[in-house]
Order: sequence, then structure tokens, then C-alpha cells
Amino acid sequence: MTKVFKFGGASVKNADGVIQVVKILNQSQQDNLVVVVSAMGKTTNLLEKVVQKYLHKDDQYLENLAEVEFFHFEIINKLFSNSKKVTEIVKNIFSDCKLFLKNNPSPKKSYVYDQVVSFGELLSTIIVSEYLTTKGINNKWLDARNFIKTNSYYRGAVLNWEITSRKIKNYFVNERLIVTQGFIGSDDNNFTTTLGREGSDYSAAIIAYCIDAHVLTIWKDVPGLMNGDPKVFGDTQLIRKISYEETIELAFYGASVIHPKTLQPLQKKEIPLHIKSFINPEIIGTVVEKGKKLEPKVPCFIQKNNLSLIQLSSRDFSFIVEENISYIFKLLDKYKMSVDLIQNSAISFSVCVNDKYKKMEELLKCLRNRFDVNHTSGIVLYTIRHFNKKSVNDITKKGSLIIEQRTNKTIQLVMKPYF
Repeated sequence: MTKVFKFGGASVKNADGVIQVVKILNQSQQDNLVVVVSAMGKTTNLLEKVVQKYLHKDDQYLENLAEVEFFHFEIINKLFSNSKKVTEIVKNIFSDCKLFLKNNPSPKKSYVYDQVVSFGELLSTIIVSEYLTTKGINNKWLDARNFIKTNSYYRGAVLNWEITSRKIKNYFVNERLIVTQGFIGSDDNNFTTTLGREGSDYSAAIIAYCIDAHVLTIWKDVPGLMNGDPKVFGDTQLIRKISYEETIELAFYGASVIHPKTLQPLQKKEIPLHIKSFINPEIIGTVVEKGKKLEPKVPCFIQKNNLSLIQLSSRDFSFIVEENISYIFKLLDKYKMSVDLIQNSAISFSVCVNDKYKKMEELLKCLRNRFDVNHTSGIVLYTIRHFNKKSVNDITKKGSLIIEQRTNKTIQLVMKPYF
């Protein structure tokens, strides 16, 4: 049976995490297994600081890079009794990174970002691969940039499925256990690219699709998919079974579940996705599969904070129809507003947005040229999938209700929270 395991950065955040990977692999069938690993812990965040300071010509970026180096060697020293080989490889990776930063001719942030941040995945997989070898688990380390081929849209590269599929089939022949990176690939010029948000999960799904895997398992520091964020909602429950479609619906509304782009290649070949606890691997976790009914059938809660509500009304009582709506959406696109909810009547239009790029005042100025405008910040949007009377009542106690929208399965509540 061909399998893909994906371990995230929170799982391999320290030496104990790498040791736990070995325990999980020792409990699993290791033949025809691909292990995809993210950067360790907060490495990506630290490397982002390196990029930011480097582009601002702040020499302190070298101190941040030294911090990344110290972090990895701390893990190496705890894992290896004889670390000569892995130390040499890791030192060479850091030398390559410093050499790139010294000689890089490009001022383009996204390009520099991909070349530098990608070192995190290279470091983690080298350490994991070498540690597996010391524990008697034979494996082959592969550089994902050799087979994940993309265009040159840095920080959000688009996969070339045809070339990638062909290369994976060539690279993955007769290998018992492969260790490789998530998140990274390369373009036609062999410059490193990254796949954007949830890129490591997506990488694992790409590989699963191309090798016709029987299952993809994503190991997380939670028991599986929950029916709400445990940090926000009390008494959350583990979702044991869920369909691809339902998972995509939850992701669309903003749930911190698996990103739709990860699910798309899996559902095409009906490859089951298992989400399991890295800490307690014996727990069954969540199975995402075609046609699975939600089990248990419970309300699923999603909360989005710090949104803005813009309420527009026409000054001359003219209808807000195609022309006005088109004008509004062009402005929302121009000022890069992420739209979460829309409601309109004959002479009014309300939209709940996330002002990610802090362009609200510019947008409001343009809207006021044509409409009467009311703007409310600090809005919370609650979405309840498979709602019932109790779940709605529990949420409406949290604030003052401004807008309610519902279908037969989903209710959305725009609220001003009580403080």
C-alpha cells in the first residue's frame, strides 16, 4: 500500500518531535512510504525576518540567520551522538544561504523570499533523514525542487501538473521510504519557488495524486478536525468522518481546516485524507473521504475577528442593481478588500470585509462620492454550519446582532461584540 505522511513544523519543532516521528514510522508499514516535512517550529518566521531586514539593508539580518543556525544545531546536538556528517551538510546549507544573500542582484521581495525561506524545509528534512538512518530506518532524501515544477509566480507559484507528474514518477521508482520537503518547488530556470498558504499540505497532496497513493495522513498537534477552535469555543468535539465537499465548505467560511487546494487533487482520485494526532497516534483522528456523512452530526463553528462592516445607501432612492454593484466590487478589488459577507436590498448594500492591507480610508473616500456610507470596525462574523436553535442562541449572547443570513445548512451572524 502506497502512503504519504506529512509532518508539520509544530510536530518537528524540537528534538523530541523528531524522535516522535521515528516512533510513528516504527509503528507503520515503511514500504512505499513518502514522508513530507515542513520547516521546524518557527523557522519560517525567523527566515522571514532575515528577508525583511536584508531588503531594508539592515545588517542585523545576519544575527537573525545566526539564530536560525543556533536553533538547528541545538536540535542536532540533542539527536546525534556522532553529528559530524549532518553538521557538515547543515553548515553547507547555511553557507549557500549566506552566499545567495551576499551575491543576490534582485531587489524583488517575493523572489528573495522564496530563495531564503525555502532553506527551512531543506534543513528540517536533512536532519530528519539523517536521524532516521541512525535509527536503522533506511530512506532516500530527495530535493522537492527537482520534481515540483511551477511557474515563476514567487510566494504563490502555480504547479505545472504535467511536468511534475512525469518527474515524480521518474524520481520515485523503487524507493522504499522517501523523505522530502513540503512548500517548495522550482521554475523553468530552476529558481526556487514556494506554493503559498498551506503549501506543505498541498505538496503532500500533489505527491499522493502523482503516485496514486492509497492514503495521505497529515500529522498535527491536535486530535484531528474539531467542530470549532478549542481556544475560542468551549466543549468542542472531534469530527471523526467528513466529506471532501463539507471540508471545503468549512474552509470557504474561514475554518482553520485543510485548505481547498490540498483537497482538490485528493478528491479527483478519491484518495482518503487522514488527520491524526502527532502526540497520540493511537487516536483514530479524522477521515476525509468522498461521500462521508458528517460524524458526529454537530454544529461547526467559525469565528472571524476584526472585520469591518460597510453599509451603503443610495442618495436618490435609486436601486442598487448591476451598475452600482459593479462599481462597488471594482473598488473592493482595487483596494484589496477580502469580502466575507454581502447583503443588499433595493436601495441599500452591506458588505463585511477584512481590510488586510489597511486601505479602508481610501475605499470609503471613493464610496462617499456616490453613496451615503456607514462604517463600523471591530466586527465579528460567526458562521455556524449545521446550526440548531441552541448553537445560534449561544452565539447571539456574545454581542449585538447587526446582520443575519441563513440557508438550510448555514447561518452567518455579523455582530458587534460586547466588551
